[in-house]
Amino acid sequence: MRMLSRLIICSLLVVAASCSMPKMPRVFKITIQQGNLISQEMIDQLKPGMTRSQVAFVMGEPVARNTFNEDRWDYIYTVVVPGVYEDEKRMSLYFENDVLAYFTGDYAPTGSHPDGETPAEAEPQDTASKRVTANSG
Repeated sequence: MRMLSRLIICSLLVVAASCSMPKMPRVFKITIQQGNLISQEMIDQLKPGMTRSQVAFVMGEPVARNTFNEDRWDYIYTVVVPGVYEDEKRMSLYFENDVLAYFTGDYAPTGSHPDGETPAEAEPQDTASKRVTANSG
């Protein structure tokens, strides 16, 4: 009986002492950004008919080039904050005769609404891929 009471007292002392200890330092989790930064302002500047150098001036050179198709540029941007946030944006630009023919991806130009009006939602579209061609803009 005496042994049990000592064990309980020791257990309570250990628990009380562990609560008063300073907090242990946490491991720093670094934010990881990869690829080309893509913004809505950049997409709004793209127009079908632009040359490759004009597109590169606006968007930058793509990090990932399709070696089998020189007429396609892929832009991918990912942000990862471990355990907190992950995001990925994609854009694919297609060239015909060395000029921009159309582009698809998570963004659409804000002025490309069929009625000529600016859509109320100018944020990137995550769910549906948008295709903008020379005929629609």
